[in-house]
Amino acid sequence: MQAGIDASSGDLIATMDGDLQNDAGDLPLMVAKIDEGYDVVLGERANRRDSMVIRKIPSMLANRIIRKVTGLPFRDFGCTIRVLRREVAENLHIYGEMHRFIPVLASQIGARMTQIPARHHPRTAGTSKYGISRTGRVILDLIAVKFLSGYMTRPMHFLGGAGLGIVALGGIAFFTTIVMKYGIGMGMTSNPLFLMSVMMMLVGIQLLSMGLLGEVMMRTYFESQKKAPYTVRETLNIATTANPIPDRRAA
Repeated sequence: MQAGIDASSGDLIATMDGDLQNDAGDLPLMVAKIDEGYDVVLGERANRRDSMVIRKIPSMLANRIIRKVTGLPFRDFGCTIRVLRREVAENLHIYGEMHRFIPVLASQIGARMTQIPARHHPRTAGTSKYGISRTGRVILDLIAVKFLSGYMTRPMHFLGGAGLGIVALGGIAFFTTIVMKYGIGMGMTSNPLFLMSVMMMLVGIQLLSMGLLGEVMMRTYFESQKKAPYTVRETLNIATTANPIPDRRAA
């Protein structure tokens, strides 16, 4: 998918499956939606021609989980027929099997998206690469996408928050151990709460340390490559290389 985007040359980029289940006749309808002002138009498989147990049920569950985690309202994240503006497609940066989450990646850069019904035909070429066995990969990728979308520029808030919570629980367990020692005479070393408090303290400190390392890595990632942690759609009253003397307008 990424190789296709890199090799493309048009202002609009269309993607679709190679198994002939998508219908290229839906593309003009999607381009018309782009003309209405959308940046990405997604297809939703209508009257899906797949196995109920192997494909439809896992897909419905996956779509529901993705909607819940990402907050996006789309009903079908797995339909691969879609049309994107070039400026959106060039900023997706698809790694591994993240092509499943193109709508989520596009939402992270502020793309205006909509979804329309798309025709779906029985498979006439190739073999399916999806099934229940891929559920674990999808969940792992979803965790990665959620982290990158919410905490890419603030890893300390995620790891540090979890670390502080675990340290607090460890402190409570340690305090309870002391109360039990002097209250009912139970030895600290024989109390499982003492061991639990030590373990929680160590895990919490490790998470805090990982959060600090994440902050350093995040700054290195952006500053060493002069990357901006934001995407600009258009500028107003700002000189650029293409327009060194901008027209002055009220903001």
